[in-house]
Amino acid sequence: MTICITNGIKVSVASRYEEQHSNPPQGAHIHSYHIVIENNSNEAVQLLTRHWIIMDSELNIKEVRGEGVIGEQPIISPGTSHSYSSWTPLKTSIGKMSGSYQMRKLSNYEMFDVRVPVIILSTDEIRN
Repeated sequence: MTICITNGIKVSVASRYEEQHSNPPQGAHIHSYHIVIENNSNEAVQLLTRHWIIMDSELNIKEVRGEGVIGEQPIISPGTSHSYSSWTPLKTSIGKMSGSYQMRKLSNYEMFDVRVPVIILSTDEIRN
């Protein structure tokens, strides 16, 4: 698990290669990831948008921007967390994701970015 902390918001990430859903001869490697966002600040925040840069081992890059995470724009109160799982396809068995969330403080509507730690996407044999 990798961790990043920005403005009191802690983002923890774990990833896994989904062999049963992958089809390597067809260039389809599926990787899942689980993210926990903890609000260790003293203000409620809302996650508004996400931004990902996904790269495989052949340097193919895909950029993803969108509202919320898995269709939600969660409000995270101080001392609480929000978690979710998602997945991404790659053409290769190895890659990485990096990104950020745009959040808003509910007290004054101030916007700020929260960095997500780099997510290593690889088969279990390579990771261990």
